[in-house]
This record gives sequence, C-alpha cells and structure tokens, in this order.
Amino acid sequence: MVWAKSKREIAGLLAALGTLGGCSRATPADMGGALPHRPVAARPATPAPLPDSLRPTPVPPVAGVPDTLRQAIAQLRQALGPAAAALRPAVLEQACVGYLSLHPTGRIERSGVLAVADMDLPNTTERLWVIDVEHARVLHRSLVAHGEGSGYLRARRFSNVPGSECTALGFYRTSGTYSGVHGYSRRLWGLDKGQNSNAFDRYIVLHAADYAGPEYVRAHGHLGYSRGCPALPPAQYKAIISTVQAGSLLLVSGPGLASRWLDGPAAGRRFARRGWR
Repeated sequence: MVWAKSKREIAGLLAALGTLGGCSRATPADMGGALPHRPVAARPATPAPLPDSLRPTPVPPVAGVPDTLRQAIAQLRQALGPAAAALRPAVLEQACVGYLSLHPTGRIERSGVLAVADMDLPNTTERLWVIDVEHARVLHRSLVAHGEGSGYLRARRFSNVPGSECTALGFYRTSGTYSGVHGYSRRLWGLDKGQNSNAFDRYIVLHAADYAGPEYVRAHGHLGYSRGCPALPPAQYKAIISTVQAGSLLLVSGPGLASRWLDGPAAGRRFARRGWR
C-alpha cells in the first residue's frame, strides 16, 4: 500500500507539472516587465525513424461555398502574385470563409487583414502569410515554428491540452501585446471550442525565437520547436505582430481542421453584401 500511495503522489506531481504548458508563460507581472520569465530554449529534435514525407495532406473544399465566392477567392489568389504561389488554394479558401463568417459575429473587429499559417507544409518553408484581402497584397511571408509535440518537419499531431506542447488548429483572434522573455509578443484567443480554446490560458502567443529563423534552418536542416506557439523569425516578428493588430484573424491550418466558422453559405451571404470589407 505504501507503493500505491507513492505512485499516486508521483502521478499528482506529474499532473501539476503538466499545467505549466505553453511556450511563453507570461504572468501579469511579466506583461509589465517587472519579473523575469522562465527562459524557453529550443529543444533538440528527436530524430524521426523515417524521413517525413514532404507531400501535403489533401484539403477538402469547404462545403456550401457559392460559385461566386469561389471565383472571388481564386481571383484573389491570382492577384496576390508569386508571393502566394505556395499558398494552397484550399487553405486560402478556409481562411477566407472563416474571415467572412466571423466578422458579422463581432469576434473579429479588424477588416482587411488576414493571417494564415499552413502547418502541413514543412517548417523549412515560409508557410505563414499575412494578406491584405481588400487590396490583394501579401504584406508579410515568413517561416513559423510549430510545437515540439506536433512533429518534426511537418506538424502532424495537434492538441488543445495544456502541457501537450502541441500546435492547436483553428481560428484565432489577435489580442494585446506585452513584453516578456521573447520581447514584443502578441496574445491570441482561440475561437474554436475543443480545438484551440485553451490558447489564452496556455500562453500561445506570437513571439520571436532564434530557432524560427532561416539561420537555424541552414545550420540544422529544420526549424526548432516551441511549446505550441507560432514562433516567428527575429528579423520579421516586430513587423508581423504590428500588422496583425488586436482584433485581426489568424488561421492555423493543418490535417483534421474542423471549425464551425467554415460556414460556406454564411460566408457567401456576407461576401454578396459587403465583399472583402
């Protein structure tokens, strides 16, 4: 019985430690810069038994999207030019449908700006785009890291659970900024219950990381890993965080994405009334 009691105590301790998930454990004091963060270092990658496939998972079209909206999304992608050549049409469709579906609800307040990260692409590629949908321009394109628990070159496992160190799929609303261990950072609210709704409590934020830059790729052949945050290159993070101001929309896409905001008919009605505004 002594052994059983010790086992329960160990399990309880491990459960408590598991609540320390998140890649930037900001506290109210951290946000004001009064107390230091616990540093978050890039963790060495665990070698995969076999090389990751670089072939992306097929993305099904969003159901119920009217032909007029599909044509408008195709025209938008064409107008974005070479900077969006690697942005898969089906992922852009997901992002645009979510953008149009969420604005009427008031959850997204800033029109015109849409950020999308395709985590099914290898982390050696620039798989984050920030788009001005009204003027059909790519404002930023960059590398972006995924969580250590999600995979090696590609993110294959996703979780909303604290302590999982996984990326969580879904739509996010950008929130306020603060200065923490990674410097200038922006908080994120998950808008998909069950998929990313713990993001704020997990301190899943936009921030800079040395392991998320091209120099790291050249040295190691892949990016390093966060604790679930979409970490950004040091040379680009300030511009990106400043562009996706509070109330903007970010989609983190990947295999298995399911969202109530992928509402094709609602997006079509919104587009018919107001276009991309």
